[in-house]
Amino acid sequence: MLNELYHSLDPVAFSAGPITIYWYGLAYMVGALLAGFVMYRTQKRWNIGFTPDDVMTVVIAVVFGLLIGGRLGYVLFYSNEYYFTHPLEIFLGTNGGGISGMSFHGGLAGGLLGGLIACRYLRLSPLTVADASFVGVPLALCLGRCANFVNGELWGKPTDLPWGVVFGGAAGTVPRHPSQLYEALLEGIVLFAILYVLSRRAKPLPQGSYLGVFVLGYGIVRFAIEFVRLPDAQLGYLAGGWLTMGQLLSLPLIAAGAGLLLYAWKTKRPQHRDWL
Repeated sequence: MLNELYHSLDPVAFSAGPITIYWYGLAYMVGALLAGFVMYRTQKRWNIGFTPDDVMTVVIAVVFGLLIGGRLGYVLFYSNEYYFTHPLEIFLGTNGGGISGMSFHGGLAGGLLGGLIACRYLRLSPLTVADASFVGVPLALCLGRCANFVNGELWGKPTDLPWGVVFGGAAGTVPRHPSQLYEALLEGIVLFAILYVLSRRAKPLPQGSYLGVFVLGYGIVRFAIEFVRLPDAQLGYLAGGWLTMGQLLSLPLIAAGAGLLLYAWKTKRPQHRDWL
């Protein structure tokens, strides 16, 4: 059964002496490598001409931006002002109780900024880099959500469905929606399949299309899944008791994704290598 499988999972992948490696950290590392590999293969099909060094530089810049942006996003949107009175713990990754926090929305902003800086340095077209990059990003998201499941965090509301999972601890002994796995499937596998199929067209879609599909798709999926996922305990529900912070932050993504697709449809700029 699924709940028995969960209870046998350990957040620690392996340890040797003072060194401990967690599945969550491995998910970040493998996810970044997968996204970089898909980016390279995608631009090669499009005949763009990025070198492996170009791709590696972009990946490293994006990862740094993601980590910084994800942490700062959590502090700004989810910490309930705790870190404003404990600023040193922003960088220590705790809230006084040993619980770290990252925000996808902050990570997305930081990753985009890091990628833009790398593109500026390499003189690469930012939209083409973003389009090629975000074809593989859902795979990284899938691994991250699976790691959330292994950690027993970000669980959903109580359910009587046959796949409900008993997480224990703060989640109690009530079966709950495995919302992490819902997100892994929809934000990860389904969104990747859509982007991958679109990326294999004989003629690539115009600049901004793939980024727009990702941002719009993620925003819609995240907004929907938040209805079965419990909000962060320190924030609870917003807007009269039905809207979560995740949903609030996803609304601009839906608008931005639709805007990017409209921009791509109107400008019809082909994918190209060089910064304009």
